[in-house]
Parts: sequence; structure tokens; C-alpha cells
Amino acid sequence: MYFVEVILPLSLAKTFTYSILEAEYNYIQKGMRVAVPFGKSKIYTALAIETHENQPTLYEAKEIHQILDEKPIVTEIQIAHWQWIATYYMCAIGDVYRGAMPSALLLESETVISQKQEGFVDESLLSDEEYLVYEALQQQSSLKVQDIMKILNKKNIFPVIQKLVDKNILVLQEEVQEIYTPKLIRYVKLHSKYDSNEGLNELLETLKKANKQKEIVLSYFQLSASEKKPITVKKLIEVSNSTGAIIKTLIEKEIFEEYHLQVDRVDFLGKSKEEALQLSDAQQIAFEQIKESFINKEVCLLHGVSSSGKTEIYTKLIEEYLATGKQVLYLLPEIALTTQLVGRLRDYFGNKVAVFHSKYSNNERVEVWQQVLTASPKAQIVIGARSALFLPFSNLGLVIVDEEHEQTFKQADPAPRYHARDASIVLANSHKAKVLLGSATPSIETYFNAQSGKYGFVEITQRYGNVKMPEIELVDLKDNYFRKKMTGHFSDNLIENISKALSLGEQVILFQNRRGFSPIIECMTCGHIPQCPQCDVSLTYHKFKNQLRCHYCGYSMAKPTNCHACSSIDLTTKGFGTEQIQQELVELFPNAKIGRMDQDTTRGKFGFEKIIDSFKNREIEILVGTQMLAKGLDFDNVSLVGIMNADNMLYHPDFRAFERSYQMMIQVSGRSGRSEKQGKVIIQTYNVNHNTIQQVVRNDYEGMYKEQLYDRQIYHYPPYFKLIKLTLKHRDFDKLKEGSMWLYQVMKQNFTIPVLGPEEPPISRIRNEYIRTIMIKIPINQSLQGTKKTIQKMLNSFEAVAQYRAIKVSVNVDFY
Repeated sequence: MYFVEVILPLSLAKTFTYSILEAEYNYIQKGMRVAVPFGKSKIYTALAIETHENQPTLYEAKEIHQILDEKPIVTEIQIAHWQWIATYYMCAIGDVYRGAMPSALLLESETVISQKQEGFVDESLLSDEEYLVYEALQQQSSLKVQDIMKILNKKNIFPVIQKLVDKNILVLQEEVQEIYTPKLIRYVKLHSKYDSNEGLNELLETLKKANKQKEIVLSYFQLSASEKKPITVKKLIEVSNSTGAIIKTLIEKEIFEEYHLQVDRVDFLGKSKEEALQLSDAQQIAFEQIKESFINKEVCLLHGVSSSGKTEIYTKLIEEYLATGKQVLYLLPEIALTTQLVGRLRDYFGNKVAVFHSKYSNNERVEVWQQVLTASPKAQIVIGARSALFLPFSNLGLVIVDEEHEQTFKQADPAPRYHARDASIVLANSHKAKVLLGSATPSIETYFNAQSGKYGFVEITQRYGNVKMPEIELVDLKDNYFRKKMTGHFSDNLIENISKALSLGEQVILFQNRRGFSPIIECMTCGHIPQCPQCDVSLTYHKFKNQLRCHYCGYSMAKPTNCHACSSIDLTTKGFGTEQIQQELVELFPNAKIGRMDQDTTRGKFGFEKIIDSFKNREIEILVGTQMLAKGLDFDNVSLVGIMNADNMLYHPDFRAFERSYQMMIQVSGRSGRSEKQGKVIIQTYNVNHNTIQQVVRNDYEGMYKEQLYDRQIYHYPPYFKLIKLTLKHRDFDKLKEGSMWLYQVMKQNFTIPVLGPEEPPISRIRNEYIRTIMIKIPINQSLQGTKKTIQKMLNSFEAVAQYRAIKVSVNVDFY
């Protein structure tokens, strides 16, 4: 008897065993996909991780349906890396598999309905609806559930199907379908019989009367003369101003022949540059130091001030690794950044660059996956957001993590809740590759590792081309409001500087870390504030759509004209978001072109590109945005950056609030004055003397690092302690309270390390589920693996308690 061990794309922690034939046993390799039945009637795409001859003891092994691949599409290193992610981040291996694969390669079954072959059907016994379905099945062999919905024109069709199944007329079967189809393009060429000169005369003779057709043929000749490449039908129609119908006629007349070619959906005709990159002295020194540190360290941190030209150093390194035939992975925190960077690298490396992130369609992702797997020349450099980490690299040589401090590298939901920076270091280790972390404001953990000698450390302290660091000016909002020097949310100082920049034809970036118009609408009579019915938050007002929205669950309602509690019409807005800033700007600078970049304006696949391109081409003069703007974007004409309110970042109930605020302000400031002229940054705050804000003004990373490190040591936070956060959710408040208390008590009794909780988070209810969190702090010198095993045991026993089974528990390791 032969068996295969598979991972299913479901949130299940263990692998499953299926029985196979001897021929299949000899054929199946690690990393192939097989379609397997699971549950009553579902079919899933599972991943084979080994074949063996040990029969499972707990259940009868089912047979697999079919083998989906001819050769493995997942490498052994990947499988080992996924297993590491599952154990380290305490999630199910099935979650990792589902998160890692492009969903077009993970097919789930769709129910297919067909007619039973044998047996006579008495049509007079069928109701109207049943007869419609039966009739449709006479026309075609099988129908999907969606098709029947269309035929009967209603949603609830299962009773009808059920009756037909009971009457023994229909059968249901599950079938898996490949979703990915290669893209084909139609081309035309002249029929071979017209190749000679006589043939051409004959052709013109034939088309004497048909002017339209003659025009198309002449256009075809012009095109083939000017462009020495095959001619697509689309191009021909455009050039000759005609229609597809006429071309069809020409094909029928055998004057043209049509043929199809398969193309890659994402194809870049980038030309690689001939001239080599010239590094400045500071860059050259850093470049040499990085190579030196790679001799005996696996990871190196490059701490370079913003605009010091880190990208050029990366490019130079990539060049060296490509020369040795290695693949390079370049991770970025934001999809918005990939657009800018891809352009820069394409100009340099031409078509060797592939891009992988979630705004790409399924088919495009499958193509990149296949290219990386076959180590195709088109994917020697892969640029992507955190998910690019899961691609099937065969000989990875270098991983670059740019802006490594960014919190977007950490996946919050759903599982696997991995941190791309940490996971990529482990991945590089299994490929024997090197990792370069780059940032102007490294995270405290990384800097700590570099200072303690675990990582290599290289610093660049001056901007590229010796441009001065921007001058930072603070505006005291308290004082300005008191002296009536404010217009809306703008201080006189900021307005004056914006006018100055606009008159010089320079661009301005304004930063406000909140989207929408204002976060609160309040009734002035009774103080009522509209709340989301499903979450524990007030609704944000979006003026453009005239509605109140919840940013947690998406609930929305029209803006009320009067108070829902006391019917007063005296409503006012409190606080402000990007929309309100944009509107105030329109009133203050009616002639300026103003753009906004936040989650509401960058919804589509090319949402980022449109805004970034129009800002780069100077079509937008003032750009208002949320933290998307803070990440390494490069605009050479920005001379002024305004931070509208620095305080709402500082006072977050989070132990990293000060570090985050420092990073955010420095990063936003770094967008200013990136070419010859010194830029300016204006920070509006109520708290001018706050330590963190003063550190930003002095650009004093060391000071911020030491102060934060001191606090972290006293209060048991990373890098001195590892944190694991358990989040419990349930709709019933009392049951959740009781369950979380039970779990906390068990942990408290078994652990000597700090266990905090069960705490209500600042937003304690989302989508009608109440939330409680428990935090476990593990000292660095204690075994992490052992502690995790104990936690897992406790969670298993928690699940075994019948009344708590409905409580959802999610585990977040290193949640920061």
C-alpha cells in the first residue's frame, strides 16, 4: 500500500494522508499539487510533501483524484521555510500554503450538475421550474450552480435541484477547473499565394471595386514596411480606421491569413543602459563596507539618511550578484513604492525585473511564479511587497529589504501573521544568501542587533550630491490659536511658505495621518456622536460622498441632517482628515492644483501610478496624503513638507508610539529638498518641547534610540523581551470575559514570565465581536520554542472546553 502526505489549503495544523497507486507513488514528487477529496463532497488542491508506506491509524485514507502537475511547482526549500513560518508564528501550515500560493493555482471545487444517463423521465410529473432545468440539460451535458440561477432567474435554487435529485433525474458531481488561461493575440499576414509580383497585380485587380478592403491592404503594406514585426489585427484596425468585419471578410476571401501568438501579460520592453552607475565617494565607501561585512556576517544594516542614494548602492550590489548567476529579491513596504522603483531598475536592468504583489491579477501572478521557478532570465530580480517572499527561488543570492522599519512588512490578518523582514532573513539563510536591510530610521530591534554585532553595520551621514538636510521649523498650535493666527487648520507660517513655494513653481506635500473629512460628528445640543452599530468606534465623515463610514467594517450611512438622539439640527464636525485639508486648500489657494493620496483615492490597480505620475509630471502642485507619502518616494521638485498635526501620532496606546512618530516625521521630512536647493519642513504641534519632536528637529536618531531602549528595558519590551499576543473574539460579552479569564489563569499558574491581561483593546468591538487580548512577555535568555509549545498546549486544552469552543483565538508572535 502506498500513501502520499499532503498539506490542504485550509486552516488545519496537520498534514493528511491519502492512498495512491504504485505508479503514482513512483511519479509523485515533493512539491507537486494533487486534487484530493476532503469532507463530504469538496475537492481541494493539496500539496504533496512526501510519499511513504505507513498507513494512517486514526482514519481510512481516501484516494486522490488526480495529479495536477508534471513537475514540482514548489521547491523543497520553500516547504521547509513554510514549516518554519508555521512553527515560529504559531499558525497552521495550511494557512501558510494558502497565503503563499497565487490563488489561481489553488482551485476549489465548483458544483457541476448533469443528467443521469439511464432511465426514462416522465415530463408530465415535473413542475415548471424543474422542467426548465431538465430542458436546459437536453441542450448541454452539464450545468453549474450559477447557470441554473440564471435559467430560473432566482437565488434560492437548491430546493428545485434537490427535488430533481430525489426524482433520480440529476446527479451532482464535483469537478476542479484550471482557472489560468494564457493570453492569445490575433495577428494577420498576407496569404502565401500573393507573395510574388504577379500575385500582387492579381490582388489589386480583385479589389478594384472594394475600396474599403483595398485601403486595409494598403495600410497593411505600409505597416509591414515601417515596422519589421508581425502585425496585430488591433493595430491594423486602428491605422486603417476600419472595422473588424471588413478584416473578417478579407480572411474569408483568403486574402489574409490569421494566426494567434501567446504573450506574457506583463511584458516590459525596458532597455538596459550601457553606461555604468557612478557612485559618489560616500556611496562607494558604504558599498565596499557592505561587501566586507558580507564576508563574515549574513545580514547587514545600511543606515543612510533620506535621499543619501541607497537605491544606487542596491543597484550596484544587484549587478554583482546577477553577474554570478544568482537571483535577487527586493522587498518594499508599499505597493506605491514599487511603481517608482520598478521604473528606475528597468531603465538599468531592462527585462530582467519581475514584479509580484497583490494588485496584480491572478494570471499575472502565476506567470511570475512560473518564471521564478524556472529561473527564467525575465525574473532574475523580483521586486515585490511582503508576499514576494513566498516565490519558488532556486538560487537566491541576495535579499534587499528596503525601509526595513516599516510596519507594513508585518501581516496582521489573516494568518500567517509573519514579518517579512524576519522571515526573509531565515529564507536567505536556507539559500546561503545575504540580506541587506536599508533604512533612514531603522527599527530599534534591528539597530540593537547591529550594535551588538549580530548584524553588519554601515552608515551614510550625508545626502547624495551634498544636498543639505531640510531645515525643520516647529509651529506651536496652542499659541497660534490663542493669538488667532490660524486659518482653518493652517498656521499663518505654513500658508506663507506654501504661497512662496507655489510662486517659485515648486511642489508641496502635506501630511495628515487620517483619511476622510473628520473623524467625529457631534450634536451641539445633547452631545450625541453617531457610532458604528457593529464596532466600538465613531463614524468618520466623508464629505465627498456625503456619508458617515466605519473604517473597521465598512458600514456606511448617509450624513444625518439632524441628531438621531434629540433631533436637533445643530451638528458640528470635530477633528480633521485629508479630505478636509484638501477642501481648505481649495479655498486658500483657488488657483493651485491639489491632489490627495489615501486609501480612498488609490483603490484601483493603477491608483498609485496615476497620482504619483501626475505629481512627478508636476500636474499636481500640492499633494495631501496619509502615511503612504512617507515611504521612500523620490520627487525632485518638492521644497516644502508640512505635517499638519504631529500629536495624533505621539499619543497612541502603543509602546512603539514614540519610535513610530519619529520614523514617520523623519521619513515625511525626507521627501523635501531632494535636489540642489535645501528643503523646508514645518511641523505643527501642540507640544513643541516633546522629546521626540525635538529629536526630529535635531535629526538625532541615536538620542531617540537610547531613550527608547532605556524605557524598553525597564518595562520589559523588545529587544529585551519577545512578545506574543493572543486575541480572543466572541459575540457574547460575558462568555468572552469568562473564557479569557480562564485562559489567563491557566497561563499565570504555569508561567513564571510576565503574562498581562485579559485586556480590552482601545477598540474593543469590531463587526459585532467583542475583543480581549492577553500578552505574554518572554525574556531573551529563555527558550522561545519551549514556551511556544506550552502556549500551544494551553490553547489546545482551551479548545477542548466545550463552552469556550466558539471563542476564536488568534496568536500573533512579534506583533509589532
